[in-house]
Amino acid sequence: MNTQKRTVIYVSDGTGITAETLGHGLLTQFDNIEFKPVRFPFLDSEEKVRDCLARINELSRREAVRPIVIMTQTNSDFSAILHQAEAFFIDLFDAFIVPLEQELGSRYTRAVGRSHGHANPEYNSRIAAMNFALAHDDGVSDTDLKNADIILVGVSRSGKTPTSLYLSLQFSLKAANYPLIPEDFERGELPSRLQPYRGKLYGLTIAPEQLQRIRNERRPNSKYSSLENCRYEVAAAEKMMRREGIKWFDTTAKSIEELSVQLMQELELGR
Repeated sequence: MNTQKRTVIYVSDGTGITAETLGHGLLTQFDNIEFKPVRFPFLDSEEKVRDCLARINELSRREAVRPIVIMTQTNSDFSAILHQAEAFFIDLFDAFIVPLEQELGSRYTRAVGRSHGHANPEYNSRIAAMNFALAHDDGVSDTDLKNADIILVGVSRSGKTPTSLYLSLQFSLKAANYPLIPEDFERGELPSRLQPYRGKLYGLTIAPEQLQRIRNERRPNSKYSSLENCRYEVAAAEKMMRREGIKWFDTTAKSIEELSVQLMQELELGR
């Protein structure tokens, strides 16, 4: 079966993160279609908007099928200009804001970037969580671990860092992560710095074959990336987590989004 190819254009008068996040969630539901993303953020003047309009039309003429435009634009005049383009539009404000106005009986404020603004307490909380995750990545520091919401453990390259960062960015969780290494398996116990925080520990595991492929990209033809070593480390880590009563999740076939939601559910149950 030939893979269909479509250009998807994310347009916004702000960062475009909202448009891209929602758009990506929608488009991943369609198999056998390869989406090529194009981004036009910070369209906050008529000159920029008309330039974007011309570039969308250029893409439409060059390709056999019209592009898909996923848009968040607070200025209704600019939105009307953009809608003149030869494209299929998903205007997230039209889709969600207008029905909310009707339900709430109130007009929206048309404030650009409000969801990311520094005055937003959620924004500040998210930034603090991101800083925490970066400071406690890969066992770099155990300072302030008592304030962690969650500590991820697992062998190297099992997905700890991207999951920690996603949890901090999307859910404002203070997420630390710590690698389990052969020395830990030889000692037969958790690293001492983690032992006071057993209630915050969750494990990540991965199929040895997948781990070998990932590690081989980083250190090809090394003991670190050998299938035999990957099998040993994964088995030893799972044995340790089983013995210590640490619940773990298999990252082999899960997206970071799916894994993070599962971890959030476990945290809520634990609380």
